[in-house]
Amino acid sequence: MALKEAGARGRLLRWPRVLLFGDSITEYSFQENGWGAYLAERLVRKCDVVNRGISGYNTRWAKLILPRLITESTSADSIVAVTIFFGANDSALKELNPKQHVPLEEYAANLKSMVQYLKSVDITADRIILITPPPLQESAWEKACLAKGDKLNRCNATTGQYAQACVQVARECGTDVLDLWTLMQKSQDFSSYLSDGLHLSTKGNSFVAAQLWSRLENKLSALPSLLPYWRDVDHMNPEASLL
Repeated sequence: MALKEAGARGRLLRWPRVLLFGDSITEYSFQENGWGAYLAERLVRKCDVVNRGISGYNTRWAKLILPRLITESTSADSIVAVTIFFGANDSALKELNPKQHVPLEEYAANLKSMVQYLKSVDITADRIILITPPPLQESAWEKACLAKGDKLNRCNATTGQYAQACVQVARECGTDVLDLWTLMQKSQDFSSYLSDGLHLSTKGNSFVAAQLWSRLENKLSALPSLLPYWRDVDHMNPEASLL
């Protein structure tokens, strides 16, 4: 059978999508042992896990990009989950990092705006997960800053205010939320979750993966595997199984 004929006979295969939207902590999530790679492995043959992490970005910039990533005309109905994971850059101290800093009230408004936009293109609240920034281990991050000729430009208490704002937005908008800032600090030494005081270590990636999977598993467990198991294909008449 010619490929064009097969294409005409068969229905277009569309993989559902999980969209990961965030800053560098999302961008790096497909590295070895990353939390995004873990989700992709768990969901293979069921979903495409799409990494839209953009290092260094804050919510002020993110809300401008989101409508270019998802529109009604780009099959928003195929998106089964979206994570919004910003705050590590927004919470940078204004006097030391004015380019990335976003005031707390604006940060909350930007998150709310992104959730409202997703709802406007028919991505329901139960498909949206907000993620707070993780805690900041100041001494380790100060070393990273000094190595670049900078001063310590973030502090954990300030990051906590942004995390609380993220939790509040999720509550108001009816979405799920993963409060990493609080959960990670239940461990006496949360620095083991971080590679440089800000970004995730292997242990931190595993922690995020487990926490996110516990939220996604119920949402996505009913999704079927796409295409039949190879032993179930009729080898005498594969068209009957595959088209």
